[in-house]
Amino acid sequence: MMGKFFRKSGSESKTKTMEQALIYKEKEEFKEDHWVLKNASAKQFYEFGFNMENFPNIKIQNIRNLEETGLHFENNIISGTPVTNNMYHLDVQFYHIHDQNHIETKKIQLFVNADPKDLWKNIPSDKNAVFYKSEEDSFKGLFSDKKIVVASKRGRSHAHEGKFREDDFAVNTLPLDWNIVSVSDGAGSATAAREGSRLATTTVNQFFSSQVLNRIEDHINLLFASQSSIEEQSETKQNIINILSESVLNVYHRLEKTAAENALSLNDLHATLIFTLLKKFSFGYVILSFGVGDCPINLINTDFSEIKLLNQMDVGEFGGGTRFITMKEIFNDKIASRFQITCVEDFSYLVLMTDGIYDPKFTTENKLEDTESWKLFFEDLAGNNDDCTKADFINDEKIDEQLLIWSDFWSRGNHDDRTLAIIY
Repeated sequence: MMGKFFRKSGSESKTKTMEQALIYKEKEEFKEDHWVLKNASAKQFYEFGFNMENFPNIKIQNIRNLEETGLHFENNIISGTPVTNNMYHLDVQFYHIHDQNHIETKKIQLFVNADPKDLWKNIPSDKNAVFYKSEEDSFKGLFSDKKIVVASKRGRSHAHEGKFREDDFAVNTLPLDWNIVSVSDGAGSATAAREGSRLATTTVNQFFSSQVLNRIEDHINLLFASQSSIEEQSETKQNIINILSESVLNVYHRLEKTAAENALSLNDLHATLIFTLLKKFSFGYVILSFGVGDCPINLINTDFSEIKLLNQMDVGEFGGGTRFITMKEIFNDKIASRFQITCVEDFSYLVLMTDGIYDPKFTTENKLEDTESWKLFFEDLAGNNDDCTKADFINDEKIDEQLLIWSDFWSRGNHDDRTLAIIY
């Protein structure tokens, strides 16, 4: 009896030793297996799953030091949004399913790249400088029987160097139920462009007095509310354009005067200019538009089936160079082509923007009249973007604040000032 007992125990002991050896071997193989975690990026969602197919008897219990990354571990998956960039040294705590009381540690590393936004400085501009301008501005209000929201934000390239926002805008309710919005992009290379853009927008808006608007309305009624020949219509359109040309020439003279008063060159005030004058008549909305430079004005119909560009864009033809309201050469016999007279029964959106928005969101001029591109743009505004920021045009109590936040979107290589005006 005793002999048999000892023989059985010896066999069990041998089996147990073999099991322990196998457990040790599998744990060591898991420890030595080289794991390379894909890099994470700060402030961007991260997920990485561990493939445990080759280690069916190994269970990961926890990953130490992971909490300082802002990530968490569950079901063999690391996920979450890391807070800051760093090289993190992590301890993978694991056990063998046949030896659960002994917790072992495997060391791995996780590299979190910096958020590109954090590499840009945000230096305040000099409040004591001449022509000081705030780094951002916004507006919301009524525009005829519709609403308007505008956001203007200094670009990262200017913020990085403590320079000024060169963009500007102005919105005014005018006599006789007219409304006007103007947008300008000051040239970054011009030393006083920030003042050029401010003057361009405020000056053109102030030009349209009751007397001027009465003259315009007389011609509009002839054009749209009465029967007239093609020749008469052409003459009436030219009369409207002539009045609008006076407003633009007035801006030029104002900039010219400001340059002289401040011992500046007119080139120091280089700025683009777009504007739309709008009024609702019994026969529809009349929109008078003008543009010089590379900032678009777009009208979107009620069912998003048609997009119209309401101004001439100074791109391509000049090899990528734009034109400015400070350039005498634009006041030639072709200036009439810079104006458009539009009459529509209704519309969903009327949009004005500077190239800080246009370049990253549309890329090329031909997309400015592409319905799919505009649908994507408004989906972006609705929150379909990496930052999940949105401007809510329905519950629009804080839409001006929302549009400013949205305007801070990241687009590699596109860090210019951004101004966006939307009538809706």
